[in-house]
Amino acid sequence: QVQLVESGGGLVQAGGSLRLSCAASGSLFSIATMGWYRQVSGRERELVASITSGGRTNVVGSVEGRFAISRDNAKNSVYLQMNSLKAEDTAVYYCKAQTALTTYWGQGTQVTVSS
Repeated sequence: QVQLVESGGGLVQAGGSLRLSCAASGSLFSIATMGWYRQVSGRERELVASITSGGRTNVVGSVEGRFAISRDNAKNSVYLQMNSLKAEDTAVYYCKAQTALTTYWGQGTQVTVSS
């Protein structure tokens, strides 16, 4: 079992920055990839960025150059640095941990960008 707790969401003006954190606990050795997803009400959850256990990152085109994902293995945490935020980045952001067999999700953190 893996437990994920997100933090760092909030209200920010367009052009501002936020840093989301996801703290993992439990069977951490089994985690292959961690990622950040976001979901707007009425829409499907979409990938924002991911990072493998080896540190390889993937950031989707819509946020490339503005968002960056990183992880601190010593703290069992993964982060999403979000810069130059836009109104369309408003969503609930979820942390995801992927093992060979199971997917785990955090409870989500709201990010609201005012224009």
